[in-house]
Amino acid sequence: MAEPLALYVHWPFCVSKCPYCDFNSHVRESVDQAAWREALLADLRHEAAQLPGRAVSSIFFGGGTPSLMPPATVAAVITEADALWGLAEDCEITLEANPNSVEVANFAALASAGVNRVSIGVQSFDAEALGFLGRAHSDDEARRAIAAAQAHFARVSFDLIYARPGQPVGAWEAELAEALAFGTGHLSLYQLTIEPGTRFATLAAKGALTIPDGDAAADLFDATQALTRAAGLPRYEVSNHARPGEESRHNLTYWRYGDYAGIGPGAHGRRLTQATERHKKPENFLSAVVRNGQGLKVEADLPPQERATEAMLMGLRLTEGVDLSRVEARSGLAREDFVDAGAVARLAVQGLMVQERDRLAVTDAGILLLDSILSEVVKTH
Repeated sequence: MAEPLALYVHWPFCVSKCPYCDFNSHVRESVDQAAWREALLADLRHEAAQLPGRAVSSIFFGGGTPSLMPPATVAAVITEADALWGLAEDCEITLEANPNSVEVANFAALASAGVNRVSIGVQSFDAEALGFLGRAHSDDEARRAIAAAQAHFARVSFDLIYARPGQPVGAWEAELAEALAFGTGHLSLYQLTIEPGTRFATLAAKGALTIPDGDAAADLFDATQALTRAAGLPRYEVSNHARPGEESRHNLTYWRYGDYAGIGPGAHGRRLTQATERHKKPENFLSAVVRNGQGLKVEADLPPQERATEAMLMGLRLTEGVDLSRVEARSGLAREDFVDAGAVARLAVQGLMVQERDRLAVTDAGILLLDSILSEVVKTH
């Protein structure tokens, strides 16, 4: 029996561009909704033809701002995916949403369309921080949106950004305590990073923006782990926390290096031994679908070493770690071809990694050093 698939659907449109965002998002005065619905369905049909005989275990509508999608379009994609592949009985269907009142008004219709989990881009409960982050909602709108989501969806997650310039540990602990008090089963807690090509990168280059240094960021991270653990939402990935059983099944497919189809502008996919990528610019994507019946820009065979490297880089982000026998099966390589056993042994002695038979994981003590650990452990050629 083939493993089930994850399906990612990208909706590229936003009301405005946030200064920290490096995602494929675009502001447009008007959107031809009928044309977009047909384009997404055509792109979906193409992927289904490449991956026959699979069930879909999760669908994730990301963006951009997918809560701006007409609920009828969301319903059409879900219905088509079910017709083409069949949805697993407990299929997790997530949609990203902003806390703006216009989008929250769609929650009932989105739930009727089949969405059973929302991920809300709150980012902060502090009004000043929301202004700094370029968010279009208020702190009160954020609180109301979470409450509305909890009334309509079985599962709710929301994002917060911390390690902001000058943020004291005590202020972050108070903000996180408020977040945990909502009682959602999942939280995504990201340290602010300066991504190339964003407005924040321009400000940082001028010296007008400074984020906490390594020690201050580590203190904030440690406080985050203590509070979430105490609340029963331990970290299961570098930035993601969940009540046991409430982990994002969709994202776990990525981290465990399963197959996923990606449709819509700029969407990436991994199917069997291939990497796929769609045209990023909305207009280019639409014209490609009209021309070819799909929006593909890249469809490339991934060499075994690259597959093994990707699987290791993704899997070691997880608290559970990586299953080396699975990486061997997915890449066709022996583990000595992609794991430096000497480095693992050295890091294990230092308490930074642990290995039990096929399972290799980074410890809590090692997670803040993840990038350097990966560079030592993962053989890339």
